Amino acid sequence: MKGPSTHRPGRAPAAATWETKRLAFAGSEGAVQRSREFSREALRSWRWLPAVSEEQLAVSEDVLLMVSELVTNACLHAPGGPRELRLNWNGARLRVEVADACPVPPRLRPSVDPGRPGGHGLRVVDRLSRAWGSVPEDGGKLVWLEVSFPLDHRAVDRYEQLS
Repeated sequence: MKGPSTHRPGRAPAAATWETKRLAFAGSEGAVQRSREFSREALRSWRWLPAVSEEQLAVSEDVLLMVSELVTNACLHAPGGPRELRLNWNGARLRVEVADACPVPPRLRPSVDPGRPGGHGLRVVDRLSRAWGSVPEDGGKLVWLEVSFPLDHRAVDRYEQLS
């Protein structure tokens, strides 16, 4: 268990090396479903989907789950719900960011009864992401996670030749 990172920067590096897609929210209603659909389309545009391997499919599904968890946390714990979802892609690494109006950083609960609902979202993020953390932003916070692209580039070349 790695826990939230405090040594990583709060924002993705300069825009010259990263492509960013943004989804603004106006409240919590429907935010989780919208964020998943938005993220699925972003993954398609960046050629994570359709997956060319089982590993790529699994990581893509993990990304959608983690997006849901971060947005759900903002819906449950931040006044007004999430402000914005940002997906940043640099060709090798995906960074997911969810901004909200609550300045309190997220934390892993010390122990969660696996048989009880709730309290598992950050554990999922902690186990599936490469790194995660939060930083203050505009009176609230930005919660982020990073995932490496699991793609075997030879498989992409074969996929492109078949297309």
